[in-house]
Amino acid sequence: MKYIELKNDIKEGARGVYLFEGDDAYFRENGVKQVKDAFLSMPELNFASFDGETLKGGAIQDLVSALESFPFMSEKRIVKVSEFYPSESEYEKFLKPLFADFPASSVLLIVNSQSKKGVDLKRRGGVTYVDCNRADGETVAKWAYITLKRAGYPADAAACDAIAAYCLNDMARVSVEVEKLINYAPEKTLTRADVDELVYKDADYRIYEMTNAVARRDFDKFCEIRRDLVKKAGDEITVINGLFNYFKNLLSILQSKADDYELSALLKMKEYGVKKSREQARAIGRKKLEIYVEKLYAAASGVKCGEITPQSALSGCENYIFFGGGQ
Repeated sequence: MKYIELKNDIKEGARGVYLFEGDDAYFRENGVKQVKDAFLSMPELNFASFDGETLKGGAIQDLVSALESFPFMSEKRIVKVSEFYPSESEYEKFLKPLFADFPASSVLLIVNSQSKKGVDLKRRGGVTYVDCNRADGETVAKWAYITLKRAGYPADAAACDAIAAYCLNDMARVSVEVEKLINYAPEKTLTRADVDELVYKDADYRIYEMTNAVARRDFDKFCEIRRDLVKKAGDEITVINGLFNYFKNLLSILQSKADDYELSALLKMKEYGVKKSREQARAIGRKKLEIYVEKLYAAASGVKCGEITPQSALSGCENYIFFGGGQ
């Protein structure tokens, strides 16, 4: 099930084994909190936590023993294990018998940030899989809208879309920014202008905006964002490096035949980011990307060697991209 379906599922009663798996830490942490809030009492006696890295081979029996212990004056005992990736043989020996006859008085919470390591737990019998991967923009915007409305701060659709975009759909950041809006926003329907004033735009989002400006040949917008980034970063070389890394990733994505998941692991990006970058790379084109990468690399090298100042290097790059051989 998706994370947003968990609340209604909990109303039907506790499951034996929950697998909270995905790249959004907010979903993972709050999924665990929802289950604990619903079924756990006297946590000092009925809750245990394990580090999955320590559970190898026979050590998994410690986890099994904890789950087979009866709760103290409570209906449920909850055991949490983080980053737990048992091998196929470990699953067959220790977990399969446990899952087949799972103790009715226990709940196991497996909290994993990755999915392609060890046995595929979400496909095993008795496991309730909760998808905690980063949500799409529409889902995040809807969450922001509902949360703000419940707090007495209705927001229009454009404002909620902007919140999701500025935070790159990262729910940990979205939740913080929504809380900020609740605390500081004027007592009226929130608009895009309010969000622009109060919500911090992720640096990666600003770089994304800059490259969009390149694709549209919008020099004024490019300069506006560049000035903002230089002001916040403190120097031009940070912007040069940011642009170089971004264009390099766009070129890699455009050239690669791998899918979004494989590229997200290779480039250490979120899958959503890979998807949006692929769209942007196609808009700019391979030839231009190759030129931009070469020019930005030369500029960064020139600064490091003392051949050119950071200011001149960045100015030269943007002039080349918009008015020189990069057209």
